[in-house]
Amino acid sequence: MSDRIVIACSCEGTVALDGTAIGKACGGRLETAEQLCGREVGRFEEALAGNVPITVSCTLQAPLFTDIAAASGAEARVAYANIRETAGWSTDAAGAAPKIAALLAAAAEVQPAPGSVAMISQGVALIYGGDEIAIEAGRRLADHLDVTVLLSRPRDVPVPRRHEFPVLQGDVVSAGGHLGAFSLRIDDYALPSPSSRRSLAFGPSRNGATSTCDVVLDLTGGTPLFSAHDLRSGYVRADPRDPAAVERAIFTISHLVGEFEKARFVDFQADLCAHSRSRITGCTRCLDVCPTGAISPAGDHVAIDPYICAGCGSCASVCPTGAAAYALPAADALMRRLRTLMLAYHRAGGRDGVVLFHDAEHGEPLIEALARYGDGLPANVLPVAVNEVTQLGPEAAAALLAYGAAGIRLLVRERPHHDIAALRRMALLADTLAGALGYGSADGTPVVSLIETDDPDILGLALSSGGLGTPSPVPAAFMPAGPKRNVLQFAFREMHVAAPAPVALVPLEAGAPFGGLEFRTEACTLCLACVGTCPTHALSDSQEKPLLAFEESLCVQCGLCAATCPEDVITLKPQVDFDAWSQPRRIVKEEEPFDCVACGKPFGTRSTIERVIEKLQGRHWMFRGSAGEARIRSLMMCDTCRVETAVNEAFDPHTIPERAKPLTSEDYFRARESRGDGGV
Repeated sequence: MSDRIVIACSCEGTVALDGTAIGKACGGRLETAEQLCGREVGRFEEALAGNVPITVSCTLQAPLFTDIAAASGAEARVAYANIRETAGWSTDAAGAAPKIAALLAAAAEVQPAPGSVAMISQGVALIYGGDEIAIEAGRRLADHLDVTVLLSRPRDVPVPRRHEFPVLQGDVVSAGGHLGAFSLRIDDYALPSPSSRRSLAFGPSRNGATSTCDVVLDLTGGTPLFSAHDLRSGYVRADPRDPAAVERAIFTISHLVGEFEKARFVDFQADLCAHSRSRITGCTRCLDVCPTGAISPAGDHVAIDPYICAGCGSCASVCPTGAAAYALPAADALMRRLRTLMLAYHRAGGRDGVVLFHDAEHGEPLIEALARYGDGLPANVLPVAVNEVTQLGPEAAAALLAYGAAGIRLLVRERPHHDIAALRRMALLADTLAGALGYGSADGTPVVSLIETDDPDILGLALSSGGLGTPSPVPAAFMPAGPKRNVLQFAFREMHVAAPAPVALVPLEAGAPFGGLEFRTEACTLCLACVGTCPTHALSDSQEKPLLAFEESLCVQCGLCAATCPEDVITLKPQVDFDAWSQPRRIVKEEEPFDCVACGKPFGTRSTIERVIEKLQGRHWMFRGSAGEARIRSLMMCDTCRVETAVNEAFDPHTIPERAKPLTSEDYFRARESRGDGGV
């Protein structure tokens, strides 16, 4: 128990509070209240005076408590947890004490704030439409923004009474950028004719015009200018046939002037990236899943544009090396929160805990609606809010299984804003590992699964319809720390140790981010090209003797080694070999070095030198005869002795035997004359 004060409020008696059970595991000194936001608010003020951290079990009145704490400069010491809609308002409320204790304990885990980038908009706006609706929007916004209207294939557009802002013709054929820095390429660009009478007419057009602006209002009703357009800062789109949507868009874009702070959602370490080496493409997982196009190749690694990144976290969830790591929060911070949640739940007597991951925008309204109008969440369902559910990687699922969870559910929209295929693959991978290690459910339903709904009743039904797995008989309690890849490796090992029925090896489908390598060692010459190209140092050599070593826990199945190997002796083998993950690197092939025949210095490998000699001896003009024997001997020398021998023996590379001269037309004519055929 810490010196933290935990105040659990029953919200006027509507939440049953078992002080004994909650007090065992809430992570601090428990105090209970009935109306902390009203007649008992003085108790909160007294707690502030103690100069200790405080957890308040109310998010509804968090603004009130924050204002009170800010008056004494103590707002940083206060954390909030919602135990009413997530636990107390439920048909299972009588058994919700362990969950309440877990939620209160987890709320105390500090979530470090991520970095940010600044975007500055001067209010230069491009309104892209096809008729007078775009012109009317420009007229509405002209007092707030520097407006230009671009009409795509306009027909019978009334002539404005005054040209208060530019009205141009053109089609946007490509677009890039973000709030404060858009760049567009325009074809069929033309200026309006001053003599337009009945409707706007335009002069000669040209292609390849460019436009830069701070914000874009798209009223064409056609294909969006950007993929995942809802996530592109500064790009606002509305169907011109929907007046209400147009009004909302005009209101939104009118406020996009000034300086804006945008979270830097992903921390990227280029030196860990396995995208490419020596112009050979390896891992493209992040490029394949990014919905906004914020990721692009940049040589041996990729580059992530923080201004375009919308924070879905898919890149971090699929990145096998940890080069891309989610920062809201960092992987180890989220894992510590999960650890606290599960430890407190078990300490308070909870069983068969199911963790429900959700986001605030979509998940919280569903959970609240289920609590207010339905049966509420089951007592064993522990909701965990994250910025985006798609940020979750296999390390989170592995850790929860190790901590004793009986199931993991991922709540997403019925119609997601962007592709969730990567999240589905992650859930399938985690469920495959869970089933192989004995965490599976008795009825065969997935232990790790998605709930895709916008209906609170369907959510409640999905959470109460079984699918409970087999919890670990001895849950782990490890403390995750360090970069993402280290956290993942630790979580996988602990998941295996805590498993109900551990196995040494779990085969995976092709494309999985974990696995081993198969080597045809008899054909390997230890050229070590694979070592030079391996981005994670899973393959290594030694300065002592020629050898190739492999550490499976570091392999991310990028395929660079197999693509680089000149002998084509490497094959990818997707799997999780827990025994290999727990052992140091293994020697794949080892040879004695070849000793220089002149000075005795070891260099190269015996198989390589012998193979070179076999290919050249007696087959190439330089290595035939007595002179060839001397040259063969030079191949058995180190680089220093070889140069010295070449100089002393006067090896002349220009002593190649004279080749037959090419025949010319004159040669043919002379040959025919000598045969006496008359030149025919």
